[in-house]
Amino acid sequence: MADVARLAGVSSQTVSRVSNGYAGVTEETRQQVLAAMKELGYRPNSAARALKRGEFRTIGVITFSLSTTGNVRTLEAIANSAAHEGYAVTLLPVAVPTQDEVRGAFTRLEELAVDAVIVIMEVHLLDAATIALPPHVQVVVVDSDAGDRYNVVDTDQAGGSRAAVRHLLGLGHGTVWHLGGPEGSFAAQRRADAWHAALVEAGRTPPPLLRGDWSAESGYRTGLELAAREDCTAVFVANDQMALGLLRALHERGRRVPEDVSVIGFDDIPEASSFLPPLTTLHQDFAEVGRLCVKNVLRKMRHEGAERGTTLVPTRLVVRESTAPPPSQA
Repeated sequence: MADVARLAGVSSQTVSRVSNGYAGVTEETRQQVLAAMKELGYRPNSAARALKRGEFRTIGVITFSLSTTGNVRTLEAIANSAAHEGYAVTLLPVAVPTQDEVRGAFTRLEELAVDAVIVIMEVHLLDAATIALPPHVQVVVVDSDAGDRYNVVDTDQAGGSRAAVRHLLGLGHGTVWHLGGPEGSFAAQRRADAWHAALVEAGRTPPPLLRGDWSAESGYRTGLELAAREDCTAVFVANDQMALGLLRALHERGRRVPEDVSVIGFDDIPEASSFLPPLTTLHQDFAEVGRLCVKNVLRKMRHEGAERGTTLVPTRLVVRESTAPPPSQA
């Protein structure tokens, strides 16, 4: 820093203000300092700055899996939002969803120098009685019903599911079948609960709940079963990948979409509009989820936000060509 100050003809304090992005330096002086830094190959020592400030400008993200659309797109949105705020992201994957693995992830945080943590995982593993959170680390949770214990950001799973059922009933279908996600997934359970409740409220009898594992293959297997049922004219699928497999199975069995069976998904992945037919689905605003996660965790770090409670991000029904009135009304 002293070398940069001598070359630029300024004080070391001015170099410090420029390197830390503080105001109070003229543009001409700032450019002199930046030119001197470039000539000398000077880079601010982030470790020293972290020790001086008491923060590392890094957010840890703990998650189980990067194989699902929701986790990948949420992580991408968190990383983009964090970068916009001048923070880096450290990913801590948890291989197996067990208490020991989760405890290990939080223990590793003490060694990785993070200021806060965003957790994308099943909330029943975040039992404060059995997991010791690192001291002074603020936590925000994604996709859970733990608003009574944590600050939670989530998509409005129930609202989106109700919109899907209302759309299909409004087209004239007598009932709506549901291909849900795996047991143990809070998102899958909320979507299934809302589907069931919406049918009951409309005076319809809910068919048996079917389950997949979020993959297109599981959608295909279930689709083969549903294709054999003439009484199945509408299916609400808990994600777009399973809907893709379902569409293939219906096509192979000669059930036309949407003339014979209407199909609606959830997520609105980029490829959904290129399905055959283009898929009606619920759009999730992953960018907003990521933005709110970062915003909330930074507010907690600055002691500006609520410690607990849930923020829901609305979904949006995107109507394409995979839904239509049932055959009797076509």
